[in-house]
Amino acid sequence: MFNVTTKSIQWGEETLTLETGKVARQADGSVIATLGETSVMANVTFAKKQKPGQDFFPLTVHYQERYYAAGKVPGGFFKREARPSEKETLTARLIDRPLRPLFVPGFKNEVLVMCTVLSHDLVNEPDMVAMIAASAALTISGAPFMGPIACARVGFEDGEYILNPEVDDMQDLRLKPEQRLDLVVAGTKDAVMMVESEAYELSEAEMLGAVKFAHDSFQPVIDLIVDLAESAAKEPFDFTPADYSDLSAAVAAAGEKDMRAAFAIGDKQERTTAVAAARAAILEALTEEQQGDANLGSAMKGLEASILRGDIVKTGKRIDGRATDEIRDIVCETGMLPRTHGSALFTRGETQGLVVTTLGTGDDEQFIDALHGNFKSNFLLHYNFPPYSVGEAGRVGPPGRREIGHGKLAWRALQAVLPAATDFPYTVRVVSEITESNGSSSMASVCGGSLSMMDAGVPLKSAVAGVAMGLIMEDNGEYAILSDILGDEDHLGDMDFKVAGTENGITSLQMDIKIAGITPEIMEKALEQAKAGRMHILGEMNKALTGAAEFSEHAPRIETMQIPTDKIREVIGSGGKVIREIVEVSGAKVDINDEGIIKIASPNGDSIKKAYDMIHSIVAEPEEGMVYTGTVVKIVDFGAFVNFFGKRDGLVHVSQIENRRLNHPSDVLKEGQEVKVKLLGFDDRGKVRLSMKVVDQETGEEVKEEKKEAKED
Repeated sequence: MFNVTTKSIQWGEETLTLETGKVARQADGSVIATLGETSVMANVTFAKKQKPGQDFFPLTVHYQERYYAAGKVPGGFFKREARPSEKETLTARLIDRPLRPLFVPGFKNEVLVMCTVLSHDLVNEPDMVAMIAASAALTISGAPFMGPIACARVGFEDGEYILNPEVDDMQDLRLKPEQRLDLVVAGTKDAVMMVESEAYELSEAEMLGAVKFAHDSFQPVIDLIVDLAESAAKEPFDFTPADYSDLSAAVAAAGEKDMRAAFAIGDKQERTTAVAAARAAILEALTEEQQGDANLGSAMKGLEASILRGDIVKTGKRIDGRATDEIRDIVCETGMLPRTHGSALFTRGETQGLVVTTLGTGDDEQFIDALHGNFKSNFLLHYNFPPYSVGEAGRVGPPGRREIGHGKLAWRALQAVLPAATDFPYTVRVVSEITESNGSSSMASVCGGSLSMMDAGVPLKSAVAGVAMGLIMEDNGEYAILSDILGDEDHLGDMDFKVAGTENGITSLQMDIKIAGITPEIMEKALEQAKAGRMHILGEMNKALTGAAEFSEHAPRIETMQIPTDKIREVIGSGGKVIREIVEVSGAKVDINDEGIIKIASPNGDSIKKAYDMIHSIVAEPEEGMVYTGTVVKIVDFGAFVNFFGKRDGLVHVSQIENRRLNHPSDVLKEGQEVKVKLLGFDDRGKVRLSMKVVDQETGEEVKEEKKEAKED
């Protein structure tokens, strides 16, 4: 019944296995990839005909994590996997980015790639396994795919690169100073196609070394996929790219002059209007048959690309007149919004982000339910890209893949410089509202986010800036690397290379290639040029930071205290009775975790002190020889019980009340009376012994020996 093909290699510390022929046999390509005990199934299907009039490549990638893979039941009311999580969305993008450029140019048939996590051993991250499975499934499917690709994850610890570090090693990197990198690299046998990273101020040389290490490390995986394809690949799909050279020539003849003039305009809005007019003029000049050709859009884009790309490589001048390494004008402002905790407006040319920081308490931490376990995050970054930012009228809905991806990139860049939670016990939420966009709004979010958090009083280790780099590579091998790319340069160029970091090093690197990869030499030059741009931007940002920002009066104050774990139960009380009383009496928020760390939050300092004192009185131990103020709670024949330390009572024996003989303690005391007592110590049974007579009841000071002797005389 089954025609199963299985191939395996030893890869790093684990065995990597690819299997096809048993599951999902009606798909064009189906592969189950297993690394250790993490298994991902990738299924590929593609339409055998192009939809009429379609002028783009409709590739869709889905990545799904099934909770059964880790032996878990989904949370929530329905107990079923719902909309894609942030992790699933980001992984789908991760897989899509290196695959898309490797389809044969001109192929516009619909392609669907679905990756499903079937088993997760909580050691090997399934995103890499999914990308390998997807590449293998495409390679054997017969689709016109110029792969295969492979990928690897790289860590960096004690100056050594680590291949495919374990899941736990990559969690909460900012709490692990020895682990400085989480890098994913994908590529073909000859070149790198995609880079995604979270780094902790790595130098350009260290980052480039990590990329090279990853590329070398996944070469055996590419060989494994080729080996699988030699045994199990289907016949290649009969596809010949459409020849529309005559149409391209007609388009160029009809409007190259107008299009070239349009691209010479520096202002984006004027240029957009002029380009639209040039397109309209070209349409009018074409025949009715040419206007209906499905390749007209590609011919138009080809004309635009040839004008923009050719001029840059030949003259070194870009459409807005800048040199290839020149950064647009930058204006930074902080403290824009009076009631927010921190705000900044970052403007770079025609790209602008209004970034706002909000400081919250432990109650505001984000709870994340993941395959490898549940955890909380105290740093959130949300990115919004409304249609008006590019002068368009469009639909507004929930965050899409683009918003989630750009927000995560900015999150990675900034979280590397956050203070430790023990030093700054706040939940930090940063929201980037993109108000204008003409290239690299994600890097504007990084710059604005850094300024906004500093304006809110967050003690960042260093300011962070980001810059987007581009590449124009001609067929003859000539190329130009562009700093701070415009939207058109991104759209019509060959590379989107985003680098963020501090003065000391890189905190995030993301690279996408639209051609069949780039060489290490080009990447090295791009990193050097990006560093120069980053330093320039940091200098402009520093002009807006004239001094230490004041903590907003509207932000909550938080104080932390550490208590012994065996005292947690006493602070919480039966059914939470004690901690509720502390909150009600003090007016402060109180949060306690399993390690005994308590966060007390309130805009009112007196409320924090009151809650602190109440908790301290519960968990602290009275010290022998100290004087305390207490209240008489019960009088008996042999003395009085005094509540002197939180809920702790002790006995003042009748002989310790005054320096004279008393008939009964009630002669001088009554219940509810405030008295001052000294802790003499504890008896053999651990009971507290207190004394009033050695303390001056008015001043609270201990009575001197000579004063005692004078009274006795």
